[in-house]
Amino acid sequence: MTQGIFLPLNFNSLWYLGLSTLSLILLFYVYFKTKNYRSLLLFLGMVGIGYSIEYIIYVLLGSYEYDPNIISRDAYYDNNMGALASNLLTLPATATLIAVFRLNWIVIAIITGLIVGIEWLFLKLGIYRHYWWRFEYTAFGLLVYYGFAKAWFTRLMRPLKGISHSLTLYFITWALCTMQFVPISLFNSRYYNLGWFENRSHDTTAFSSLFGMFTSIFSVWVLKLKWKYSWLKYIFSAAVIFGVNIILQIIGVLHSLVWWDFWYCSGVNLIIIIIVDVSSKRLWNGPNQLLR
Repeated sequence: MTQGIFLPLNFNSLWYLGLSTLSLILLFYVYFKTKNYRSLLLFLGMVGIGYSIEYIIYVLLGSYEYDPNIISRDAYYDNNMGALASNLLTLPATATLIAVFRLNWIVIAIITGLIVGIEWLFLKLGIYRHYWWRFEYTAFGLLVYYGFAKAWFTRLMRPLKGISHSLTLYFITWALCTMQFVPISLFNSRYYNLGWFENRSHDTTAFSSLFGMFTSIFSVWVLKLKWKYSWLKYIFSAAVIFGVNIILQIIGVLHSLVWWDFWYCSGVNLIIIIIVDVSSKRLWNGPNQLLR
């Protein structure tokens, strides 16, 4: 089965896998060097921020295209794997490094230059291409992205309340929704039929991302409600998401292709809301000496 999903290691995939591995090493270094739980929350939050930006410029507006040659059966889902290497790993990992170690703007400029350099290299190697995107947009966007990460981490080191607490939970939840997206790309477990784009996989990516955003909003709302029994919010959330999937299938938007699809999505939603609930309490109470 694995051979049918993934292409053999090749020139393109080695570059993307190498970059992803370095990003993971960097993230592990930041966490184990500081033992700061909030560094992981910042990382997830920056993933959510990146997804929100990419939804507009990459999914809807077709700014650029990745060519990692990882997935064999679908070119657009293969494209998505390249996007994950960037937005799930490289950019949030470097943002976490900058924020947690409070690196100055000279170092930020150097890291921005390195990322733009990698983008240029991938372009020259033919494993990535621009459409209307430009290197200047990358450089400016990264400076804003890294500056925001620094400010956000400073805020995370104090107890969060109100809108800042809700927004942080939203972006963390949105990042964790990756667990729902990846099986669609790898196993073709479902697709959405909206007719927004000519390519069905593009259509599915656009709608599943939008669905993930609304799921994140719903999950944060559920967590903010007062519950007599904590376990009820978990069951309620999973049941509602399951019900929405049923409705989408009945009206012909969702087409589930494997028997485990509905159960997997409901189970992952349950796991996500439990993780976010634990994170919510940590953020609300603020750092302590034992686990920051």
